[in-house]
Amino acid sequence: MAVAAALLLAAGCSSKEAAPPTVVSVQAATATEQPVTEQITGDAVLAPLAQAAIVPKVTAPVAKYFIQRGSRVKAGELLATLENKDLTAAAMDAGGAYAEAQASYQSAVKATIPESTQKAELDEEQAKTALDLQQKIYDARKSLFAQGAIPERDVQTAHAALVQAQSAYDIAQKHLASERAVNRAAAMESAKGQLESAEGKYKGAQAMVNYTEIRSPISGVVTERPLFPGETAAAGTPLLTVMDTSALIAKTHLPQSEVQQMKVGSDASVAVPGMDEPAKGTVSLISPALDPGSTTVEVWVRVPNAKGELRAGTPVHVSIAGRSFPHALVVPAGAVVTASSGKTMVLVVDAGSVAHQRVVQTGITSGSGDDAVVQIVSGLKAGEQVVSVGAYALDDGTKVKVVTAAEADQDADKPSAAKSGGDD
Repeated sequence: MAVAAALLLAAGCSSKEAAPPTVVSVQAATATEQPVTEQITGDAVLAPLAQAAIVPKVTAPVAKYFIQRGSRVKAGELLATLENKDLTAAAMDAGGAYAEAQASYQSAVKATIPESTQKAELDEEQAKTALDLQQKIYDARKSLFAQGAIPERDVQTAHAALVQAQSAYDIAQKHLASERAVNRAAAMESAKGQLESAEGKYKGAQAMVNYTEIRSPISGVVTERPLFPGETAAAGTPLLTVMDTSALIAKTHLPQSEVQQMKVGSDASVAVPGMDEPAKGTVSLISPALDPGSTTVEVWVRVPNAKGELRAGTPVHVSIAGRSFPHALVVPAGAVVTASSGKTMVLVVDAGSVAHQRVVQTGITSGSGDDAVVQIVSGLKAGEQVVSVGAYALDDGTKVKVVTAAEADQDADKPSAAKSGGDD
């Protein structure tokens, strides 16, 4: 009996040592050729296409708003008015002074200036007449003296009168020339200067009144309206903010090596929190210089927003199309693992359902999430099967069982042998 028991115990131990090797359930995929496009990704924040913080130029209470926050406005539209009774009165006063200056200018042009010139012309004509008369008297007395009819003293008296007449005529001529060339021009400039000064003051007063009318410089949506009617709007402090959100700009910073692969107009997508599908966009700007702080390149992606579904300030994830390969050998991104040695590899499942580690050279990554695939440049052939889920920490030569995703979920839901008491 003791011998029989010993034989049975030995047989039991032999059966345990000869137990079949462990089989690991994994999911697998076949390496295939397909067109792929590199996806360059980065985090960004949505910014408006244009933004205007409208700042009043005068300090005055808000009289009335014509819009609410969220109102859509057009460029030049009246948004609000400020109290302006004092400014309107000042403009009226300046307008009266301007009208008076206009009248004075017309009077100077049509009356004062011509009268002064006419007097100078008349003085010149009278001096010329007197000169001609004295010239005739002198000539007549000179002739009579030659005949002995008058004494020489009369000739000298006539000559002195002629010299005086000539001097008076010269002075009249110079005065007329000065009146025409200098005095008239100076009078005209003085009258014109007074008119322009009055006009400037009037336009300045009108501008101050116009500053109390707050108009939108751009078309867009009113996003900020911090004050209520009656509250004082301070000059230099934003009263309203208008954003053009017909399109939004996702601004991201990317490494220079990745930016080299893209260009303005490249296709892009923007993943927005709360939206099932990413929004489509295009690259609208690539900075020509590196950011000195991060040594990255700023890239703008323009996203249409005609329906207003997107909001400025939202953090998003940007994906931009880079290099494209029409015939690339790809495997799911989960199939590519990094060994402890730092080498990149995949686990290839052979015909006997044994997984073998194989070092590969990878290229670009396309897609995102569960749909992401990696280009295999070398180390793998089309049609070979690789472990797509469960490859991490799987030893070389491990026996595997290829299951579907549904079967893997069912296996995960089954209770373990320890829980079911199978060891008993």
